[in-house]
Amino acid sequence: MDIQARTAMYRDFLSKEGFNPIVDEGGAIMFRFEGKGYIILVDDDDEFFRLIFPNFWSIDSEDERIKVQDAALHASSRTKVTKIFPAQDDTWAVIEMFCNPPENFKSVFSRSMSALQAGVRTFTEKMNE
Repeated sequence: MDIQARTAMYRDFLSKEGFNPIVDEGGAIMFRFEGKGYIILVDDDDEFFRLIFPNFWSIDSEDERIKVQDAALHASSRTKVTKIFPAQDDTWAVIEMFCNPPENFKSVFSRSMSALQAGVRTFTEKMNE
């Protein structure tokens, strides 16, 4: 399945699930869930599924950056499949996995969204300690 077909597959799935996705000029598929923005990036030569919750925690100082790194490691180590990391002056959460065939993402999408939210909750709890 080529990149255009995978992009259409993700977009169509999200539409059927009521997410109202938008595909930007770079091919990123953006959608909102519970008032927050998410992205699916489509890899051009691999059956790789990447779901991103970008920019959910701003990093406003170097002291906070150290705390973010600690909380990200804490949350990533305690949440299945979820990776949390600083990205410039913000913090991102990501679910990444191989899906072969690519359609397999449909069977794990809901659980992936739940894992992403659990990771962010764990991160936030650690930051608020």
